[in-house]
Amino acid sequence: MLCGQSLTLSFGNYWSFRLRKGPRACISQENCSIGLGKRQEAKRQSEILEYDTVHNSIKTGSQKVKDYGLPPLVSALKASAEENAASFHFPGHNRGHAAPSSLRQLIGVRPFLHDLPELPELDNLFAPEGPILEAQKQAAKLFGASETWFLVGGSTCGVQTAIMATCLPGDTLILPRNSHMSAISAMILSGVLPKYIVPEYDHNWDIAGGISHLQVEKTIKELEMEGRKPAAVLVISPTYHGVCSNIGAIVELCHMHKIPIIVDEAHGAHFGFHQQLPISALAQGADLVIQSTHKVLCSLTQSSMLHMSGNLVDRERICWCLQMLQSSSPSYLLLASLDAARAHLSDSRDTVFNKAVELTLEAKHMINKIRGISVLYLPNFSNFSAIDPLRVTIGVWRLGLSGFEADDILCRDFKVVSELVGTRSITFAFNLGTKREHVLRLVSGLKYLSENFSASADTENRAVDILCSAPFNDISMNLSPREAFFAKKAKIGIEDSLGKICGELICPYPPGIPVLIPGEIITDGALNYLLRVKSQGAIISGAADHLLSSLLVCHD
Repeated sequence: MLCGQSLTLSFGNYWSFRLRKGPRACISQENCSIGLGKRQEAKRQSEILEYDTVHNSIKTGSQKVKDYGLPPLVSALKASAEENAASFHFPGHNRGHAAPSSLRQLIGVRPFLHDLPELPELDNLFAPEGPILEAQKQAAKLFGASETWFLVGGSTCGVQTAIMATCLPGDTLILPRNSHMSAISAMILSGVLPKYIVPEYDHNWDIAGGISHLQVEKTIKELEMEGRKPAAVLVISPTYHGVCSNIGAIVELCHMHKIPIIVDEAHGAHFGFHQQLPISALAQGADLVIQSTHKVLCSLTQSSMLHMSGNLVDRERICWCLQMLQSSSPSYLLLASLDAARAHLSDSRDTVFNKAVELTLEAKHMINKIRGISVLYLPNFSNFSAIDPLRVTIGVWRLGLSGFEADDILCRDFKVVSELVGTRSITFAFNLGTKREHVLRLVSGLKYLSENFSASADTENRAVDILCSAPFNDISMNLSPREAFFAKKAKIGIEDSLGKICGELICPYPPGIPVLIPGEIITDGALNYLLRVKSQGAIISGAADHLLSSLLVCHD
């Protein structure tokens, strides 16, 4: 029951929900016709109506009016959209009445009808007391968290919040060098100082893996020798390619030192929901976990969740950070999609991924038989605990192709659209919507590549050049990310930038992992890598000059 509020419900042509501040009042229902077998005459009655968060229904004294079994926030949004309301509120399309015709023709009017603002009956994301609170509680129970927050700013917002909630300006954060750009932006916003760990790197695949507890232990000791203690440790698990670090071992180490551990589990919201899927970070004791519910689960793009466990992190600081970093006008379509995705998973949690896992295993079995195509398996990263079976990464270098070249052919000729492209590989994300006919089309495309391409001496030499210019080999930081961000800068030719202090965040996208970070010394290896991947078709984000003929550098 909601403290200090009541929920009114009127019957007629439309359901009407509205939270009222203040003491509960009796609601008079006049001229209401309710079909119970034969149609009865309307009765005049007065009853107290309450929202039952346990059964997701409206209680009328001893009676319950069912909400069709919908998840709490989905139910509230449905009821509000079906109101016969005279709307004098935002957004301007006014429940679809003024929806732009081109978009209405594309998606219909119903998304606009449900694109509602923070009406009282829909609750408040930053002070939830009704359906949002109940939806978040049910998500926390499903994923094994003590508390869960819905995010409308993607996992970027969650990573930024986690760092800012655990670290003060000037504090040190231990994190892998292949962290997402959201971690770098968090350090710029907060003034946190990075202590990087270079992840394991497979040069054959040109892919970075995870970090080990031994690396974390060594880094903590190095900081202790400098008289510093990390405020938090950030781990990326799984990586974009599905490589999982041993979170349990890192958690045990960090908690011995009373250090909270943040896990960027953006690509692992599905972990733990099938016996062949890796164990989730929450199940291994992580303090803060960020999940992109939209990636492998089924919520709308940009919607994510932040989970908390244990008592090392101040929940109030999390709430403050979320209110500062998230939009003050959150999309209820995004929020409801999180609630719906949670319910979808809850309904069949032990079997929901059976088909997806079976299709992935079948696909790998067929791909393994194709000449010149390699499949990434855990033995490629033998120091790590698991690899996500739903992430299929294939290598094409033995065909004399870069990942970008192979991807272009698959997309153009077979309409096979991948998730991630690298210099020597392509990654395909399998999920609950993957169809067998699409798997067969992928296999057909790979067979075509095998039959029509093969490595030559020239392509082998090109591969060696790429291996020699792999990133993360030589990192030197002269300024903190925040200092470099606000420093005066100059644009100079890329040929003159070697040894200068980088003034911008530059990374091939996807995966959004920076090769150069503000404050770092520009190295020959980083420049060569950027130029190589750009020449092969990678999109370089963050650079003021997208052609990479010049770079922004900080004044000494």
